[in-house]
Parts: sequence; structure tokens; C-alpha cells
Amino acid sequence: MSVLVYIEHAEGSVKKTSLEAVSYAKAMSEKLSSGDVIAVALGLISSEELAKAGTAGASKVIHVIDSKLNDGIIQAHAEAVAQVYKKINATTLVLAKSSLGDAVASRLAIKLGSGLISNVVELPDTTSGYKVKRSIYTGKAFAVTQVNTDHKILAVKKNAVDLRTDGPLAMVEEVNLDISAENFATSITSTDKATGEILLPEADIVVSGGRGMKGPENWGMIEALAKELGAATGCSKPVSDIGWRPHHEHVGQTGVKVAPTLYIAVGISGAIQHLAGVNSSKCIVVINKDPEAPFFKAADYGIVGDAFDILPKLTEAVKAQK
Repeated sequence: MSVLVYIEHAEGSVKKTSLEAVSYAKAMSEKLSSGDVIAVALGLISSEELAKAGTAGASKVIHVIDSKLNDGIIQAHAEAVAQVYKKINATTLVLAKSSLGDAVASRLAIKLGSGLISNVVELPDTTSGYKVKRSIYTGKAFAVTQVNTDHKILAVKKNAVDLRTDGPLAMVEEVNLDISAENFATSITSTDKATGEILLPEADIVVSGGRGMKGPENWGMIEALAKELGAATGCSKPVSDIGWRPHHEHVGQTGVKVAPTLYIAVGISGAIQHLAGVNSSKCIVVINKDPEAPFFKAADYGIVGDAFDILPKLTEAVKAQK
């Protein structure tokens, strides 16, 4: 028996969230004695990059090299992963919770007759059945769900587990699969990708601005701090609505939900819709000149003051530490 991990990649690199999923699978395998951790990657990516999954805990990576899988067509990905899952006689599939992962996992649950648990935050508890703790209500609460099926799919929430980096490089096995044409019936005619050095869903640090920045011409201060921190930039919904920033930077319940290690909110009051998109952050820092801003109640650290005074000083302090 083995644990299979579906890993995603972009721009030639395995995504950090997928490496976290590998680390979760390794920890689960050690706890439950559930066999080897084997990863599966689809489409074109170098073997050298895939071998790095070994540092997170994978003993082998099965690389399905069909170039038609590059586009991320959901039906084709689900079929490919299902074939590999059956080939290695896996009993559990682990993957990162993501837009692609959610779509693939739901189809795999049908194909494999598996129970599917999303937003997983802890290793399974098997002292009485098979129970998994997961995050619900946009991170405001937790639920413990029992899985009764023989096969299980666990979608791990970002930053829910520590990333291992001490394992040896994994062996990479290239394979070809017979994936029928009907699985490629969907065609992607165009893709609009968010721009920027670091994208919000993958960012470990996020610096966001709100209407307190007073206008788009002042966003250079947000970008300067983000650059020094190696962070992605975000914004509140009102800022994207009035066109100060692009919509793909909108963080919140109806925008991008983030779970970085550090979230810095500048000039954002902290409406409940925004909090719903960031409350899974490990540490929240709020900068606002209004001491009564609701965001301070959710903050780990708060700075009461004018962002136009604080941001340049904070950016210089980060430079000095570097």
C-alpha cells in the first residue's frame, strides 16, 4: 500500500503548497505505517525539479510526460491521477487545496469511490475510526469528520503543516499513459494570469493596502515594502472596485483567500468580508491611524499611526536587517 500525492507545478517549479502536501503525506505515513509516499506530476517539467519532492518526503515521483496535460484540463488530470493511483495500489491520495486541486479531487472521489476531506489541518486520528480535522467557515471554526470509505482523498490547507526539507532527492520515473481523447474534450482558449514577481495564492508574506492609502499614486510605498520582504501585494475590495489596483489583488471572502506566514494590512479597516479571506494567516500586522479600526481586534501586532510615516521607516528597517 502507498500514499499518492498529486503535485502541481508552474513556471518550471513545483509549488510550495504541493511540497507541503508531500510533507503531510510523509508524516501521515510514519504515523499510520501506510507505506511509501509516491508523488505524481503531469505535463512538462524537468526531472531535476521533480526530484526535489524527495526533500519533502517522497520516495519516488511518477512523471506523466504527455504535453497535452500542460494546460491543466481537469478531466484529463483526474483520469491520469486515477490511473497512477490504481497502478501503485494506493489507498490514500493527498493534494494541496487549490483551485485546480479542488476540481481534480472532486472528480477523483467519484472515479475512485473515495471519501473526500478538504481544508485538512491535522494528521488523521485513527484511535476510533478514521477522523480528520479540517477548517470550516472560512477559517473561523474546525470540524472533525469521520471517513468510512476504504479509499480516502485529503486536500491539505496551505501552511497547515511544516515543510520538510531534509529528505534525499526522489527517484523520478517517466511514464506514458493511455488517456482517451474524451478526457481532452474541453479546450482552453485563453488564460489571463496575474502578474507580479510573487503571486498571492503562493505567497508566504503579503502586504495589502486599503483606502487609507488615499490613491493609486501612493502604492509605491506598498510595493517597496513588499519588494524588501519578498512579498506579494494585495488590496481590499473597495480599492479594486474603484480601480486603484487590479481585481486579481483583491483579498477577501469574494476575492483571493490567503494563508501566508505574515500578512501586513495597511490602511484597511478590517470589514468582516476582508477578515474572512485572511484569518488563516499565521501572523497579522495592522497599520492604521484609527485606533478603533476593527482590524486591530484580529491582529497579532498593531501599529497606530499614519501609514505615510510608518511605511518608509519600516521599509528602511527591513533593508537594514538584510
